[in-house]
Amino acid sequence: MITAARKTRRTTVLTIAGLLAGTALTGCGGETPAPASPSPPPPPAAASTSPIPKKPPTMAPGPAGRTPVFERRTTGGGGGAGSGAAEKVVALTFDADMTADQGPRAASGERFDNPELVALLRRLKVPSTVFMTGRWAEEYPAQAKAIGADPLFEVANHSYSHHAFSSPCYGLPVVAKNAMTHDVERAFTAFRKAGVRNVVPYFRFPGGCYDDTALRALAPANVTAVQWDVVSGDAFATDADAVARQVLDGVRPGSLVVMHCTRSAAPATEAAVRRIVPELRERGYRFVKVSELMEDGA
Repeated sequence: MITAARKTRRTTVLTIAGLLAGTALTGCGGETPAPASPSPPPPPAAASTSPIPKKPPTMAPGPAGRTPVFERRTTGGGGGAGSGAAEKVVALTFDADMTADQGPRAASGERFDNPELVALLRRLKVPSTVFMTGRWAEEYPAQAKAIGADPLFEVANHSYSHHAFSSPCYGLPVVAKNAMTHDVERAFTAFRKAGVRNVVPYFRFPGGCYDDTALRALAPANVTAVQWDVVSGDAFATDADAVARQVLDGVRPGSLVVMHCTRSAAPATEAAVRRIVPELRERGYRFVKVSELMEDGA
């Protein structure tokens, strides 16, 4: 670039930036000479190729506005037009459980997280949905934020307190009907405070326990309840092979598997996943998040 000129001499500077913008820029007091040959007009600006964030699919409310419930994909999905073949996809979901009153246990050293499992899912490149309680996000905010920032995962709501929304439910304390929506919203608030991204509007009932009253009470939360069709049996299990067999025996195209992401309550899960993932891939299955499973199955 020329930075100075004699006063008796006028210089025209055609900058590279001006060419890219399609505009000739002249030096102080100068005139733009006619080019030796006309330059072609610049091409029109290309449309932005940045992907627009996709809104997670949800189900329409049930009768009388009840919260809808999704359990598995029931359509053929990607089997091809007219083929009737079900696409071999499966969603592995992991409940990050921590009940509201378990803080003292965590303080004494009990681990309700499972970073080794999360690291394994990353190494194996397994898209997954983590159903997280608000209390878990408060106890492990750095882990919650990291999971939510990883495009491999999506974070769904598993309540704040991990109390039951119907009774009986595995001995869990029960949430009052008029407090159910608040409990769900409190979990979403905990996610925001921890900096969790990739949050989807899905909710899993603690223990999987719900009734018509709960479905009506949760309607204002505008979530889709997500259950499952394959129970891994990993809760409190110590035999990883037994957990793996149960999953492998139960999976079919469109299945949704429930597992856990808590070392204290599900110590065999990581070892079971080491067997489950390669075996299902060998059978031709592709792993997806719940949001993808729901796209064609809602």
